[in-house]
Amino acid sequence: MNNYLISVIGPTAIGKTALAVSLAQYFKTEVISSDSRQFYREMTIGTAVPAQEERKGIPHHFIQHISIETPYSVGGYEQDALQLLHQLFRKYTEVILVGGSGLYTTAILKGLDTFPEVKPGIREGLNRAYEEGGIAILQAKLQQLDPKYYEAVDQHNPHRLIRALEVCLSSGKPYSSYLNQPRAAREFTPILVGLTADREVLYKRINDRVDEMMNRGLLKEAEALLPFRHYNALQTVGYQELFTYLEGSCTLEEAISEIKKNTRRFAKRQLTWYRKLEGVLWFDYQTPHGEIAEALQSNLQQDA
Repeated sequence: MNNYLISVIGPTAIGKTALAVSLAQYFKTEVISSDSRQFYREMTIGTAVPAQEERKGIPHHFIQHISIETPYSVGGYEQDALQLLHQLFRKYTEVILVGGSGLYTTAILKGLDTFPEVKPGIREGLNRAYEEGGIAILQAKLQQLDPKYYEAVDQHNPHRLIRALEVCLSSGKPYSSYLNQPRAAREFTPILVGLTADREVLYKRINDRVDEMMNRGLLKEAEALLPFRHYNALQTVGYQELFTYLEGSCTLEEAISEIKKNTRRFAKRQLTWYRKLEGVLWFDYQTPHGEIAEALQSNLQQDA
């Protein structure tokens, strides 16, 4: 197989975007984002959408291409991205995939299990239950409806709990019964390249990034989105904490502290996902991008 999808992975704030752009310049190709937070055009600062100058003229796909009011599932993304890749591989031998959303990256690299459509109102009801009763409500419900998946899932990740519950409630069957189905073959060979750093360094980069987002106007962005806080797109770190502040339930300093803490937790979940992957070419985040590109080129030549 002569097509290669170079997937840049690593925890949030590690420098994936800059590396992806450098690799796209080196291989003279384009970038596909698998960061589900960056899909929405109304969310810019809190999702660290790369500015035009950061993209350095490299075409980027699936960045701010839909509205928060548009339902968009990982299955829809998989279908759209594979269709685009089919077109891109007519022009390029290599394409760059980058993003910190493990589920969406996996959807492209390997494919996902097929689930039934979620019935109207179920997701909204689960989001309200979470906001009113906390994560314990979701945990108890999933333990009741699908004890097998309850033991396997990250029980502190509300997005995963809600996703499993909406399938259970829509289908009347356990979420786990839809897992590990046969998946369609891909028309490319995946090459995974990861960035890593010591935990103390990563946490400082995360804290600094949150401070930078606040200085760039994240609070104003969150204030404009407050009327839409129940939308699924906004059930994410950086916005929910500021919504809590804007509704008078905490101080701004407390909200910022929560953003930093929850982002660090998100990074830990990302690292857990990465540890399950095989064949990743790991580099320290300070490694010159040209050195990484040359190592990848050598790897591709050996594969050929």
